[in-house]
Amino acid sequence: MPDDARRARGPALRRDLYAAGAAALLVVAAVLVGDAMEDRTGSLRVGRPPLLATWEPHVGPGTPAAVAVAVAVIAYGVPLAARLPWRRLLFAVWGTAAAWTWSLALVDGWYRGVAEQLTTRSEYLRAVGRFPDIPAALRDFTHHILIDAPGNWPAHVAGHPPAATLTFVLLDRMGLGGGGWAGVFVITVGATAPAAVLVAVRALAAERPGRRAAPFLALAPGAVWVGTSADGYFAAVAAWAVALLALAVTGHRPGATGFASGLLFGLTAYLSYGLTLFAVIAAAVLLLDSRRTRPPLSLLTLLPAGLAVVPAAFTALGFDWWEAYRLLVTRYHQGAGGVRPYGYWVWANLACTVFVVGPATAAGLRHTASDPGRRTAGPRRTGAATAGALRLKVLIAAALLALLVADLSGMSKAETERIWLPFAWWLLPACAFLPGRRGWLAAQAALALLVNHLLLTGW
Repeated sequence: MPDDARRARGPALRRDLYAAGAAALLVVAAVLVGDAMEDRTGSLRVGRPPLLATWEPHVGPGTPAAVAVAVAVIAYGVPLAARLPWRRLLFAVWGTAAAWTWSLALVDGWYRGVAEQLTTRSEYLRAVGRFPDIPAALRDFTHHILIDAPGNWPAHVAGHPPAATLTFVLLDRMGLGGGGWAGVFVITVGATAPAAVLVAVRALAAERPGRRAAPFLALAPGAVWVGTSADGYFAAVAAWAVALLALAVTGHRPGATGFASGLLFGLTAYLSYGLTLFAVIAAAVLLLDSRRTRPPLSLLTLLPAGLAVVPAAFTALGFDWWEAYRLLVTRYHQGAGGVRPYGYWVWANLACTVFVVGPATAAGLRHTASDPGRRTAGPRRTGAATAGALRLKVLIAAALLALLVADLSGMSKAETERIWLPFAWWLLPACAFLPGRRGWLAAQAALALLVNHLLLTGW
């Protein structure tokens, strides 16, 4: 390393550590203030503020595997990400993310960590038996959203459009019923999200930053909540919608990928109301297409066509998305959402996000917000590297903007460690800007292991 680069690295590392330290202080403040508020008023409605969790130090059958995966990624993740052929890297990231998620989930054991999670009284599987006639259930769906409605839906069923519950209804119809199969499905699909993010980063920015970010996506602390919450599945659907759109706008079979992207974006809006904010990220992807002045006609026609499929199908079957959302807002304020104080959660939600993305992402976001010419590739600055870095920063900024809008809306007070998983995946590529990646990977792994072994999370 040249002397001037070595001299510059010291101050840069200190600034990175300051950013990570600021994120840690935010978490400490959320813990201390939250504990005091919960003891005094009980209004936060979480067991271990700011997380929905209880203090329960424990180990389990997944502990050795989780430690082994973490050590392997820290030791070998960076060089392997640099030299594996791209397609093999995508499968390696998916496989590693799945192993990491499974091992963390199994720290709590099979039943408590996986099979039970989606069967509790607030969860989707409690409503599977109420869909013997799917069209009739969809026509009647809005009549059971409010708490005082006869036969009101469980909290998560009422809080989401019916595609979320229908996923588990269809699994049951396929002979894959029960919490075990639901957990397997959520983890398997949810673990593909990191690969989708890499596809988008390579298409929009460059391959080099994707390779640099790959180990961080594979070893994300958010895996604690991917296994097992349905939001991990939602995150993967949204991630592939963005990835396919990135491929479409950069000329990779724009008709087919555009239609598939629209189809998944439509599905995303019927999995979670809040994920309509992915329109912000989609808009950034469209703006980042600097390779042509006019999108191809196939993309302009097939993207909207794909986008219309799921909404048209649900509307034809009798489900009114807008009416359901209006009723959900009322239901939200009838329950814990009406009690939880906005003044605490509007900043404590961000502390929850620190647990999901880790200290490395906090340091990476410092680079995203400063030094706009920072490159991620090679020892020499090139126009292509600088342009790629800027495009990556725009993509990350769009995800951060969507997350902040969700925060300010007041419809995400608490539990954002799972609710914001779809947005969190798009912040992790900020780690591509970090030097000394092994140390930061160790910090990411340590956070996830500590959370999973010291707390019993709600998911």
